Amino acid sequence: MSVGLNKNQLRFLMLCGIWGSTWIGTKAGIQVVPPLLFAGTRFTAAGVLLLLCAWMKGEAAVFKVAGCGRFAAVSILMITLCYGPLFWGMQYIDTGTAAVLEMSLTPIALLCFALLLREERLDIRRILAIVLGVSGLIVLFWPSATVGQVVKPEPFARASLWGGLAVASAAFTYGYGSVLARPLLRTYPALFVAGLTTLVGGVALVAAALAFEPGAVSALSGNWGTTAWASWFFLVIFGSLIGYTTYMRLLRDIGASRAGSYAFVSPVIAVALGALFFHEQVTVFDVIGIIVMLSGAYLAMAETPATKPAVMET
Repeated sequence: MSVGLNKNQLRFLMLCGIWGSTWIGTKAGIQVVPPLLFAGTRFTAAGVLLLLCAWMKGEAAVFKVAGCGRFAAVSILMITLCYGPLFWGMQYIDTGTAAVLEMSLTPIALLCFALLLREERLDIRRILAIVLGVSGLIVLFWPSATVGQVVKPEPFARASLWGGLAVASAAFTYGYGSVLARPLLRTYPALFVAGLTTLVGGVALVAAALAFEPGAVSALSGNWGTTAWASWFFLVIFGSLIGYTTYMRLLRDIGASRAGSYAFVSPVIAVALGALFFHEQVTVFDVIGIIVMLSGAYLAMAETPATKPAVMET
């Protein structure tokens, strides 16, 4: 009997590593470039590359008019209304706080919408997986959030509140879009769905930035500096081109709530990278939180033979 990891488990681990590293790149970029424009140009470029890859692999599916509405809804929910507020909100809150907010709420949102739309069924294991995941996040980040805080001026405090709400909202728009996307993945190749939704959502973000965001028009000159451009390329290639395609395939194969359990593991990646490269201290609370989150991720990812969805190879 083989004890090796299967294809979806390998994809899951890769996704955790990639999406656990994108927060630093995002923060570096939006310190220089207006956030909506930074997000919009990133996803527009990634969408073009994804569709080009789909065409080269012979996966440029014939688009059906009947799917236009769902494609538009998924694009706006998963890209425009998710990453627009997320990038904007990260101007006003710490990177770690943003990661905790978005990642702790994402699995909850995914499961809630999957249940409401009857894409998945509720069972004890999934409830326990979510409880363990959220509990692990609390154990891991609560001490650093409550010790040594500095009182901030009132205007900045209000901005931080709105920034936190914006980041939190991203989890729910992304969760709803993920559940709506699954029927598309039964009809179209995952690479094609990822490319089209990324492109449409990115173009909508660019349009919103140019219409409403201060400094967006002048930022089109591209005078961003080396750090911002390096962050942009990292997010395009790894965060979108590789990460989003991987997530779409996981969403198709194992369902929304289990695919979304990357949110229980990615903070572990962030802690490990911080300890390795920046000599950040790992406490007993960190170790306990990591163990609890990995336990939740294992339960969420475990196969259920009776309800295993059909796999469409692409």
